[in-house]
Amino acid sequence: MTLFSDPEKLRKLAIALFIPIPILTLALVLAIFWRTNALYYWTGEEAFPAQLKGLTDLTADQLRPRVHLANDIPAAYSGVNPFGVNTFLEQEPDPDVRERSVAMAAAAGFHWLRQEFPWEDIEIHGKGDFQDRRHEPYRSAWEKYDHIVDLAAHYDMELIVRVSNPPAWTRAQGNQVGSYAPPDDYSDFADFVYTLVSRYKGRVRYYQLWNEPNIYPEWGNYPISPEDYARLLCQAADAARAADPDVVIINGAMASTIVLDPAATPPGNALNDFLFMERLYDAGAGDCFDIVAMQGYGLWSGPTDRRMNPRVLNFSRPLFMRDLMVAHGDAHKPIWISEMNWNAVPDEIPDKRFGQVTPAQQARYLVEAYQRIQQEWPWLGVANVWYLKRPDDRWKQEGKPEYYFRLLEPDFTPTPAYEALKQYAPGVAAAPVMHPGAHPPDHWAIISDTYHTSPDPRGSTGQVGVLPAGGTLTLRVDGSRLLLYPGPDATPTSITVTLGRRPPRKYDLNPPHPLKIRLHGASQVHLRPDEPLQVDHWRVQRRDHGLGWVIPLGLLTFAFLLAALWLAFRS
Repeated sequence: MTLFSDPEKLRKLAIALFIPIPILTLALVLAIFWRTNALYYWTGEEAFPAQLKGLTDLTADQLRPRVHLANDIPAAYSGVNPFGVNTFLEQEPDPDVRERSVAMAAAAGFHWLRQEFPWEDIEIHGKGDFQDRRHEPYRSAWEKYDHIVDLAAHYDMELIVRVSNPPAWTRAQGNQVGSYAPPDDYSDFADFVYTLVSRYKGRVRYYQLWNEPNIYPEWGNYPISPEDYARLLCQAADAARAADPDVVIINGAMASTIVLDPAATPPGNALNDFLFMERLYDAGAGDCFDIVAMQGYGLWSGPTDRRMNPRVLNFSRPLFMRDLMVAHGDAHKPIWISEMNWNAVPDEIPDKRFGQVTPAQQARYLVEAYQRIQQEWPWLGVANVWYLKRPDDRWKQEGKPEYYFRLLEPDFTPTPAYEALKQYAPGVAAAPVMHPGAHPPDHWAIISDTYHTSPDPRGSTGQVGVLPAGGTLTLRVDGSRLLLYPGPDATPTSITVTLGRRPPRKYDLNPPHPLKIRLHGASQVHLRPDEPLQVDHWRVQRRDHGLGWVIPLGLLTFAFLLAALWLAFRS
């Protein structure tokens, strides 16, 4: 009797061969993951057991519908310097302290200051009354805010002005309904916004109207209502645009939450950010904002966490918001992160609701967050770190974990996170790169003395780039191919293209077809057109099959399958 005619011997041989295969394969894959820490770059988890749990979550994610990010559609206001920081300058009574704060923010490489201009601190005592009579001597309530605007200009920074916090006189019940509750008459808010935007016309362009209207206490003790916020937002946006046609409106940043009880008794009244945004669109507010703002806290995992579960709050949450925007025809609008950080709360503070990382992890995570945003999310513009510093250590004395988001101590002592960003951000700002995806014509990686942008409603982002005949343009690119999409009035022209140190080469642009430039490994591209060049948008492509994490995940899954087959066969 031969081996192949004896089923029992064949079964024993198969068992003998299958026993070591799954065990050795699994051991090899796990050893590679453990030695290289590769799973961190998919799960955002530091501990190996948590990484394995994250890997199973990633596998489960493959059963969910794919998000549609429309990376090939350029979003306006996305190709900007991404480095922003939240400040509390209005709480600093000393002008010298305010200036030192702005100077240290600039030294760390930040370009944007997200700064609140509280309504209650400007139109203090009644409608149209902009005198501060809370302390003697009386003074203009604008004085402090004029100084903040001056400081931003002096240090070549831009302001994102957050407008919220109504004064008590705007509500019949005063602060009994919540100090952040909306006014009884929404036109009072619109009138204040008109006055504010008019005052700083030409100096401040970006305004965020309200903050976190989907959670308590930002909508006071009232039930959370996307429809009511839509009315408030649209009235204020109309007023702002009447005061300054060039103003850019940012919606009230959505707080990340999975709570589904908008009418609950405070403080439980909150509504999931995606459902709130969906209803905001349904209420017709899509035309009332130019930028979608949301919070970007990493909480319990790092910035490389790629798990996609709408009921899990992690750094990948903007992908769901982008998917929702694309579904509503808003792919041409960007997302800006209003607040981003990880909480370096010490062990002795019992409140860990914002997660917990070490100061070293906080420093590393912030840098990695900016890297991921730039490299993977072409539709995301500014990400504002929460926060630069507080005027005092009251939060620390009260044991609040919020204190440990700070980059600077109240006495300006820098944290490791500040130092890490100071090492990273200025270098990136000095040599910005256009990464894969579609980008607006004014991307910050473009270097040129003659290239400029011009408003054009026919452009995919409402503007076009213009380079005169014989003008030059240089940009750094991270990809294998650069595509230049001509503007609506573009005419055929020859363009001299130089890639790094390679000899120049002539390309012909024939609108409406894009110009396609293979980069051959070069990262720096020089363009010089023979005739005027009009650019609608840019697109960078990378030769990438998207198998970066699928291969090791497949290996691990295959190993587990072999183990399961062996156990089933043996039984």
